[in-house]
Amino acid sequence: MSTLSTHVLDLVSGKPAAGMAISLWAGHECLFRGVTNVDGRCPELGQTTGDMQAGSYRLEFAVADYFRTRDVALSDPPFLDVVPIAFGMAQVAPGEKGGHYHVPLLVSPYGFSTYRGS
Repeated sequence: MSTLSTHVLDLVSGKPAAGMAISLWAGHECLFRGVTNVDGRCPELGQTTGDMQAGSYRLEFAVADYFRTRDVALSDPPFLDVVPIAFGMAQVAPGEKGGHYHVPLLVSPYGFSTYRGS
């Protein structure tokens, strides 16, 4: 079993992306919907999902809606609307480290980056 967290940084302002809607999916099933806090994190994600099974998942970040609420000029349609990050959680043996998955997002209206954090 593994746990999950995320953190979103707004590269336009250089600050945490407070108020960005996110959702977690397993296939076509939505497991979680929430909004980032003032630190760009969504602690409810880990609290709601708890221990997660090994498998394939997708985090979706409502990037265009977030930048619109900050009066950032976007193209029509926006270059990035919803950013999906598809990732896999591997099976972790009991007592073995590596059961926490942190999926940060660094984002602007025209690009993003992610990695497996700690």
